[in-house]
Amino acid sequence: MQEQIQAVTLSVGQAEASSPPLPLWKRLLDVACIVVSLPVTLPLAAAIAAFIKLTSPGPVLFRQERIGYRGQRFWCLKFRTMQVNADTACHQQHLRTLIQSDVPMLKLDVKGDRRLIRGGAFLRATGLDELPQLINVLRGEMSLVGPRPCLPYEYEQYDAWARRRCEAVPGLTGLWQVSGKNHTTFRRMIELDIEYAQTKSLWLDLRIMLKTFSALAAQVRETRAAVRTPASSSPATPAVPAANGAAKAA
Repeated sequence: MQEQIQAVTLSVGQAEASSPPLPLWKRLLDVACIVVSLPVTLPLAAAIAAFIKLTSPGPVLFRQERIGYRGQRFWCLKFRTMQVNADTACHQQHLRTLIQSDVPMLKLDVKGDRRLIRGGAFLRATGLDELPQLINVLRGEMSLVGPRPCLPYEYEQYDAWARRRCEAVPGLTGLWQVSGKNHTTFRRMIELDIEYAQTKSLWLDLRIMLKTFSALAAQVRETRAAVRTPASSSPATPAVPAANGAAKAA
């Protein structure tokens, strides 16, 4: 009897391991949404590319290695919002801080990141810098909905529990993004990403997509309020112990 139970467990595990990362309904939803939105996204992407080219020396697109489904690496595309060869040391320190401390996951942008190019803060706040990731979605490396893909040096700091967030294909928006995002802690982000990986469905994806617009609007309002706040009223760099973390990457 015990051998039969072990055989069933093994077969279930093999089936899960061999199952496609994207269910058919999810792949169809991704492609359909991209095709329907092309009349808007193509002109918008062209306008953003022209703006970056005219206002900042360097390439229009930024390519960065990220961690995807079950730890697989891929090249994630974005519109470049920072100066060429911007230093990443401050971001790595910020990540380490967020993982070990129970504080809201505020982005460096909110404090006024000098590495940003003209208009970069707006593109990041609205999520427009991520439009090129629709190419990643078409390649099957990402989905429209899923946990945000983390950086390799962030993934290396994850324990076994945190790495369970990679049991879902990464996405442009997700349950964490519409559930407080920068007002939540690192642990809460992991909990929400794992919850999505375990409960994803067509209806959940549709609800997340609809909530994304209001979440982005709130993020833009917060960014504008932070910019208008006098620098003297808030510290440039929070005093937190060095450690482990996760925030939006450069």
